[in-house]
Amino acid sequence: MTKIPEHMTAIEITAPGGPDVLAACNRPVPVPAEGELLIKVSFAGVNRPDIVQRKGLYPAPPGASELPGLEVSGKVVASGGGVGSEIIGSKVCALVAGGGYAEYCIARADQCLPVSGAMSMAEAAAIPETLFTCWHNIFERGYARDGETILVHGGTSGIGTMAIKLSKLFGITIIVTCGSDEKCAAALALGADHAINYKAKDFVAEVKAITGGAGVHMLLDMVAGHYVARNLQCLADDGRHVTIALQGGISAEINMAQIMMRRLSMTGSTLRPRSDEFKALLRDEIYANIWDAVLSGHLRPEMAKTFPLTDAAAAHSFMEAGDFVGKIVLEI
Repeated sequence: MTKIPEHMTAIEITAPGGPDVLAACNRPVPVPAEGELLIKVSFAGVNRPDIVQRKGLYPAPPGASELPGLEVSGKVVASGGGVGSEIIGSKVCALVAGGGYAEYCIARADQCLPVSGAMSMAEAAAIPETLFTCWHNIFERGYARDGETILVHGGTSGIGTMAIKLSKLFGITIIVTCGSDEKCAAALALGADHAINYKAKDFVAEVKAITGGAGVHMLLDMVAGHYVARNLQCLADDGRHVTIALQGGISAEINMAQIMMRRLSMTGSTLRPRSDEFKALLRDEIYANIWDAVLSGHLRPEMAKTFPLTDAAAAHSFMEAGDFVGKIVLEI
């Protein structure tokens, strides 16, 4: 049995600010409560919500660890009440509400997924946040289905690369936008059907040309702000617009007559504040519908770079610079 220490190394946010506010600290190893597991972390995913939290704009929800980190992979070393001890020693990855940047992390048992087969532990840590987000927003909120065409902004981000790979598995045509010709080439190599350099071309005109003027059935937006009105021009009649991030700002001015006349739908979501019950149901859907493809290697996260845990500040700087394709992880 793995000996569990009393204290661990973790990364804390010392004050709102830039990457330099991330610092190593010594914290007590958390104790799992009812329905929870203690994971000895192998890798932790780095996500844009971590950056927003670091800036003081996205606090941890009530009851969650204030340490950053929303996804981990590792070995279960202890369990709380209501969880069978047979899971101890198992390799898992997990969606967590915080605390991932640490040597040990608490996860709810019903938000964990088994790791085995072709998936490495680094890949396992890179998959929960993007897969949960893409599955829910593309299929459950955006109602995408085989034979449709979707548009995804940020095609080489962690979300964008996962959206490409999911779309290919489910017979969906995917158009992505990227910030350079090199990133467009990378997106196409990953399986995107079309990639638009939004810095060089008008993505609205390009989408209309690609679709023969029809527009896309669904759009996954991470920009919001001034993009929203342009996004609506990309939608086909009865199209669905799903917002999952606000990199372009929280306010948008749109033509409501267009919404009415063309029967457009607008929605959005954030994953972290959702209830444990919702996340458990989402985990079950993913396990039933797609996890075999993950374990067999048919669906793998695109990996960008790995940093040591104590270089979390460098990982954040790397993410904010934006010159990468796929997912960034911390190795513990």
